[in-house]
Amino acid sequence: MNLYDLFVKPYENYSAIQILLEASGTVFGILSVYFSIKKNIWVYPTGIISTLIYVYILFNFGLLGDCMINVYYTAMSVYGWILWSKNSKDHVHVDVSWATHKERIFAGVLFILSLGLVTLIYYYKPYIDNHFSMQGTNLGLYHLDWANWLDVITTSIFLVGMWFMARQRIENWIFWIIGDFICIPMMIFKELGITSVQYLVFTIMAILGYVNWKKSLKEKSTIKS
Repeated sequence: MNLYDLFVKPYENYSAIQILLEASGTVFGILSVYFSIKKNIWVYPTGIISTLIYVYILFNFGLLGDCMINVYYTAMSVYGWILWSKNSKDHVHVDVSWATHKERIFAGVLFILSLGLVTLIYYYKPYIDNHFSMQGTNLGLYHLDWANWLDVITTSIFLVGMWFMARQRIENWIFWIIGDFICIPMMIFKELGITSVQYLVFTIMAILGYVNWKKSLKEKSTIKS
């Protein structure tokens, strides 16, 4: 696949507003990760704008199953925003730490439950994409390709990452790195070239975020000593 097939051909039938919206969702998504690296609460307003843009895009493309998952992300972002607001001394920045053993066990349970929930959404996706009508609809997982199965896994990975981030735990970056890296070929397959580049940038930024948060915690521990 050459650059034309990746970045031009998929958008030949798109309107200017559709291209602008996808680009805007990408920009706000990158801003969200940047603010997350800085431990800045603006991670959530920018992230919510990004996910809401994708909710609109996916809804208009008739991809209601994927649209519902982005609604799910938006709700998790609101939850994280509330927690960061409570735990921020200056209403902007938060302190970070490693997760406790109990939190890691909870994250594992959350991952398994999320796999089940997202698989259930995909089971009913033909019904959802048919505008909630059973006429001519066959329920099941027969319609899933490899990208959809990866989407089930990455959605669960991102949910755990969002939960760890809401709790200000360094482990969140490990989940973002894994999930973002998997999403690069998945978005290319879905012919969302701009979004695939976004996930490449996300992967690099997530690595930087992991290093930055670890360094921040180490410096805080040194000062206390």
